[in-house]
Amino acid sequence: MTERLTVTVAGHIVADTTAGFRVLETSQAPAYYFPPESIGSDLIRPSATRTFCEWKGLAAYFDLVVGDRVIADAGWYYPDPTSNFSVISCCVAFYAQRVDMCTVGVDVVSPNDGDFYGGWITERVVGPFKGAPDTRGW
Repeated sequence: MTERLTVTVAGHIVADTTAGFRVLETSQAPAYYFPPESIGSDLIRPSATRTFCEWKGLAAYFDLVVGDRVIADAGWYYPDPTSNFSVISCCVAFYAQRVDMCTVGVDVVSPNDGDFYGGWITERVVGPFKGAPDTRGW
């Protein structure tokens, strides 16, 4: 991907890349994955949260720490994804609904509804998307 992806918290850009990955899943808005070197390692601390994706495998979560602000489970990554998703190994995705702002190029992201799905919605994608009440099992 060549478009610039950013994540901002408390007025600070905490993640910034033009080498990210856009991942599409059924009935979800795109998720964007940042290479680990595009995020300050001092801003991330491991979380105990884990989830399982039938396509990508076991996801690990992290908290984002910016100054005195701690955002629990701000995002996730796949330390050992399935072979079809090996390119995103250890790349980091952020929940737009948990940070202050995300961008894809010049577009400001609208957060995905709900608290489980982490898709980034821009004017270039069309829903409906999983996330709103009663859509988790689509």
